[in-house]
Amino acid sequence: MMSIDSKKVSQKLIEFIKAACKKAGFSRAVIALSGGVDSSTSLALSVQALGKDNVFPLLLPYGDLNPQGVVDANLLIDKYDLAKSHVFSINIKSFVDPMLALDAPMDNVRQGNIMARTRMILLFDEAKKQNALVIGTENKTEHLLGYFTRFGDSASDIEPLRNLYKTQVYELAKHLGIPEQILNKKPTAGLWEGQTDEGEFGFTYKDADEILLQLFDEKKIVEDIVASGFDRSLVEKVQSWVSKNSFKHNLPILP
Repeated sequence: MMSIDSKKVSQKLIEFIKAACKKAGFSRAVIALSGGVDSSTSLALSVQALGKDNVFPLLLPYGDLNPQGVVDANLLIDKYDLAKSHVFSINIKSFVDPMLALDAPMDNVRQGNIMARTRMILLFDEAKKQNALVIGTENKTEHLLGYFTRFGDSASDIEPLRNLYKTQVYELAKHLGIPEQILNKKPTAGLWEGQTDEGEFGFTYKDADEILLQLFDEKKIVEDIVASGFDRSLVEKVQSWVSKNSFKHNLPILP
């Protein structure tokens, strides 16, 4: 069943964040706020769990790339009345460009990986400075597809959304009151001009979620998923993403 009880799930995740922080001996959290639905949802849950004075958002844009993300991130900051002294904005261009210049021209994926890992360094450094934990923003769809940078955007201390498919995150975000302009825009990692998640996949999150649900939760084989109404080529494309990136879930590889 893809739909969730958003009220029950939100309460459960708020309590999870509270308990996880307490168990680890922390009361503060930092979060990379991109202005997308995942980071917005993680922020909303964290504010309710820890209180607005204990949440520190980081805005980490690259140059002028994805300006709407910065606008939407600031919209969330205003919505939750977060203190400006708790909000940090660092343009990562000055960190990233010298690395890109070492082996120019560099393809988009390599550039994106460097950007994601640079953000990770800054995020964990701020967490150390604030005596805080890093709240992650990865959802189940991205995780199963391997749509993340190893030791980059996948790095965190707490992952409240990891068990929710992308379409379920949207349900939860709507329940939490995330602004429509965030809910309605195309998901993007903001790693290069014109990049969108679904453009990279070659399929929609909606289709991916329904196929992944059958593959992993219902343990169905490809033939059964095709019989449920999906085109075989689409199912195989989703399965291909899963297969080629499955190694990411078992790192480091041990003897």
